[in-house]
Amino acid sequence: METLQKLAAAFDKIAADLPQQIGTLAVNFSKQRFVSQNWHDKTAEPWQRRTRKRRGGEKRQKGAVLVDSGRLKRSIRITSVTKTSVTIGTDVEYAKIHNDGFDGVQSVRAHTRKTKNKTQNVRAHTRKMKMPQRRFLGESAELERLITEFIENELKTAIQ
Repeated sequence: METLQKLAAAFDKIAADLPQQIGTLAVNFSKQRFVSQNWHDKTAEPWQRRTRKRRGGEKRQKGAVLVDSGRLKRSIRITSVTKTSVTIGTDVEYAKIHNDGFDGVQSVRAHTRKTKNKTQNVRAHTRKMKMPQRRFLGESAELERLITEFIENELKTAIQ
């Protein structure tokens, strides 16, 4: 009985902070995907390498896939926390297409493109596009294992 009381007291003590801590763990897991260049569910699934040059024919810099400026990686954060849940995500508009992949026709709205020497108006058009899936957000067996391990360690520490 004494152990159950200790466990209940320990759980109450850590339960208030647990969603925030699990959210931080999930954010770090997602950001680690950019370092490891893979999605880790039951096994590690490497991201497909880049195959194209940049607009204008210049070669892309060597380095990580999905990282030019680092904006996408930096944008991953906790978006909401309640007593029983936590949600992580990003507000970057191109995140979904990279995370889920895309194969189809994309509509491009009219816009202005600026280069070093001039400004160019681009009219609305469509283009065929194939973007490989490079997951960095979502459900993962490995993340579930890390969360379970974290909760068990928190409870063990609180009981002692």
